[in-house]
Amino acid sequence: MIRITHALCPVDFSDISRHALDHAAAIAHWYEAKLTLLYVYVSLPTLDLPPLVLEDTDRARLESDMRKMAARVPASVSVDVRVEQAEYAHDEILRQVTATRADLLVLGAHGRSGFQRLFLGSVTEKVIRKATCPVLVVPRRAADVPPDAPVQFRRVLCPIDFSESSLSALAYALNVAEEADAHLTLLHVIEMPPGLRETPLAPDFDVDRIHAAAEADARRRLGDLVPEQARTYCTVETDVVEGRAYRRVLQRAAEEEANLIVMGVHGRGAVDLLVFGSTTHHVIRGATCPVLVVRG
Repeated sequence: MIRITHALCPVDFSDISRHALDHAAAIAHWYEAKLTLLYVYVSLPTLDLPPLVLEDTDRARLESDMRKMAARVPASVSVDVRVEQAEYAHDEILRQVTATRADLLVLGAHGRSGFQRLFLGSVTEKVIRKATCPVLVVPRRAADVPPDAPVQFRRVLCPIDFSESSLSALAYALNVAEEADAHLTLLHVIEMPPGLRETPLAPDFDVDRIHAAAEADARRRLGDLVPEQARTYCTVETDVVEGRAYRRVLQRAAEEEANLIVMGVHGRGAVDLLVFGSTTHHVIRGATCPVLVVRG
């Protein structure tokens, strides 16, 4: 059984971070977990100017503002507020994950357009690529939740590509679904090369037969992933579809009016940008419900 005992929620006093805080508070209330609110005062020097210094009066003001935000959290949840100074916000957030021993990080997604949609440059995306604990990303378009109400994860979608990271995500998806007596959909997407049917191939090369075999194998493997015990506590559905993975995931989430998408992220070092920049990145950008990202 996976338990959440301590959630860390970075805030910047924007409406988006307040939105994320409500989700963090609801989860902390549901799991009886501790909640830490973090504000990072960025002091990166610019051009020839020295780095900014967080004065005691400014720290006191920020801590006061943080406590006002914390008033949104149910009284049953133990809340701590932290104001830290750092050159880079994402580095300090990652440091605080370790310092607080948080087992869940809750972030708001700003959903910028244009170049930011193509290049992983925001604080949220940098944190997701390196976080050692699961990250719940709350997009701007996610439904509002009362901080003191039970978590409304009644319809959960978990994309599975049979990688180590997606299997780690499955463990969380099963746990959430069992806790909430929810409907859980495991979805595998077969991505066939677009030109495969048009390209001249050997006469005995049967695309439909190969596709059918791949689909049957994926359905069998999905079924094998579901413990019998899980079916006692929640409803589990498996499905295999064809298309671009992120588009099919977003389409199924919309059709089922999913409350939560749980998916894995993998990749290390420089190639991280390329790996994360595919399915997971696009799903987070297009989702209208929270996305729980689990590293394998």
